[in-house]
Amino acid sequence: MPRNKRKQFVLCVKNDDAEDLELRKLYEALPDRKASRDGYLRVIDESGEDYLYPESYFIAITLPTTAEKALLVTN
Repeated sequence: MPRNKRKQFVLCVKNDDAEDLELRKLYEALPDRKASRDGYLRVIDESGEDYLYPESYFIAITLPTTAEKALLVTN
């Protein structure tokens, strides 16, 4: 997968007042420059929708290509 086409995954390390986030779970983060400037990440949460959460709730993770492909397989 080309470097610029790779998905960004983040690990949830905090979920204060965020019922749609599970601790220690990987989530896909979507690009959102404005949100990033304001200290937020746009993340696809347990509801299946993307929402803004504080960046401090996550740690960015770089996955091997095979793991990334496995996570992106839809049933």
